[in-house]
Amino acid sequence: MSGLIKFRTIHDHIALITLNRPDAANAMSKALLDELNECVYKINNDYTIRCTIITAANDKAFCAGADLKERKGMNNQQVIEAVKYIGETVTNIEKMKMPVIAAINGAAFGGGLELALACDIRISAEHAKLGLTETSLAIIPGAGGTQRLTRLIGLGQAKRLIFTASPITSSEAMEIGLVEQISISSELVDNAISMAEQIVKNGPIALRQAKTAINQGIQTDITTGLNIEHLCYKETIPTQDRNEGLIAFKEKRKPVYKGN
Repeated sequence: MSGLIKFRTIHDHIALITLNRPDAANAMSKALLDELNECVYKINNDYTIRCTIITAANDKAFCAGADLKERKGMNNQQVIEAVKYIGETVTNIEKMKMPVIAAINGAAFGGGLELALACDIRISAEHAKLGLTETSLAIIPGAGGTQRLTRLIGLGQAKRLIFTASPITSSEAMEIGLVEQISISSELVDNAISMAEQIVKNGPIALRQAKTAINQGIQTDITTGLNIEHLCYKETIPTQDRNEGLIAFKEKRKPVYKGN
């Protein structure tokens, strides 16, 4: 890696990914996307990591979206391929096996917000602004924004944000359910880590199955969703962690889950 993505682990079970291209508002160049995908692959294949946090360098921008300077030299087909690659990267993040928290430390526009939408939980710095601004450039969100935003905040609000291309404040984002928590900028990453610490205390297999049940169930009807939930629940029954949870409850102590 050339340093466009920083990665470290916290307390063994938490991964912290930092987009590290502050001079370009952490825009998604091909090189940054390559490093991000490499990092996601490593984390997803490390079963000691039970929660991932994604944030960015400095407090001005989380991610401004696609690298428009890089795009200037592209022909139409190359632009289509570049947007497709952003979409594939965002989907790779959505498909990570563990819970993923976006710590939105600054402006999240276009593909930057689409990246945050692929995360499971979004915590925004109080000064951050968020928006899918693509229609102002005579294009549309092409990395999942039209689909994930609508599922998250509803049809009308999603259309309002996309059609107007207007950024909104973190407080408005909180009101419409676009983010789950607002934080003082200086405490943002610490608050994300605190939430991650709460998450990783729980059974890692249960966390993976809960994420699967929610993400797959929301895309279907309630009957099919309940069947998906039942199948995911069954996966937790034969685990040693489930027995550990029962024993720890009986013994009035904190469980020690090992992911098996």
